[in-house]
Amino acid sequence: MRILHTSDWHLGRSLHGVDLLDHQAAYADHLVELVRAERPAAVVVAGDVYDRAIPPVEAVALLSATLARLAEHTVVVLTSGNHDSATRLGFGGALMREQVRLRTTVAALAEPVVLPGDAEDVLVYGLPYLDPDATRAALADEGAEPLARSHAAVTGAAMRRVAADVARRRAAAPGRRLRVVVAGHAFVVGGQASESERDIRVGGVDHVPAGVFAGADYVALGHLHGPQRLSGVEGTVVQYSGSPLAFSFSEQHHRKSTVLVDLDAAGGVRTELVAAPVPRRLVDVRGSLEELLGAAGEPHVDAWTRVTVTDAHRPPDLYARVRARFPHALVVHHRPPEAVGAGARSALVTAARDPWEVSAEFVAHVTGRDATPAELAVLRRATEDVLAAERSA
Repeated sequence: MRILHTSDWHLGRSLHGVDLLDHQAAYADHLVELVRAERPAAVVVAGDVYDRAIPPVEAVALLSATLARLAEHTVVVLTSGNHDSATRLGFGGALMREQVRLRTTVAALAEPVVLPGDAEDVLVYGLPYLDPDATRAALADEGAEPLARSHAAVTGAAMRRVAADVARRRAAAPGRRLRVVVAGHAFVVGGQASESERDIRVGGVDHVPAGVFAGADYVALGHLHGPQRLSGVEGTVVQYSGSPLAFSFSEQHHRKSTVLVDLDAAGGVRTELVAAPVPRRLVDVRGSLEELLGAAGEPHVDAWTRVTVTDAHRPPDLYARVRARFPHALVVHHRPPEAVGAGARSALVTAARDPWEVSAEFVAHVTGRDATPAELAVLRRATEDVLAAERSA
């Protein structure tokens, strides 16, 4: 049986102020055409469909239209990620047509979408993003204390529910072969992050060991934006599809793609990365202004660029001259040679940084001393309160 695996659409996101919705719509067109060509039994979307809990109206309209188009050809299994509001994304799930199956709640994570085949059935389990604070009580055994405050604990508990359901189904139909696909949204040990994923460490230990997915044939992951296969356990393929578009310059060398997954008759799993359309390349260019205005800049005039000008003194009209040469420049820096070295030693604050650690570093920067335990406790409580408010928005 064949399925398509994608994730991290981040509908409604911009790139340094550039609206990406048209490019996201182009990926949707590409995905629909891919479904028509490959005729998969299902498309699995592993979370972060939207970029924020309250997405813009245009992003909601694009998702609605895309799901309707895909549903004309195949089943769509869609889970929520840490950027999504699970409640909003899952609204109306019970009213959706049979071809669109939303998995955004803990209660439904052990209810698979069954894809019937001639010789075997494929069970697709959709795990929503499992925030430890929001799910560790719900995922604990009845009458037991809440689980440990970590992503490993809640994901492990979710997979135990999945394993129990698989065992029950195999016992009920001993002559029927069942294959298991799990869609999840997590930071699994061994994955390579980029700058544009939101940090999920606040609220517990962030990493999930690949071994918790033992027993599945294929694990369709979302959260990390670079496509990558991880070392899992015997008989289990653990794969990130990555995002279909680049959302930061750290992703400029990614091969954006959709994963074509074949569950073969021999019990194996074969995967192929199908390249996604690239609206515009992302490129870092560096050099003196004279070099960049000359031959060195010529190959990159049509790209989204991050331009670093290295003249010893800031050239006059720098921004206007760079933009005239690179009309799609998104970032323009002046970094004299000594500043280039200094900049390499300073910490870069991105969405991938733990916000609590950044706050603690700021206290140390402005006071000249490390934050006290009492100050660290206040910072952690404030950070977690903000993130909890975002989740419930």
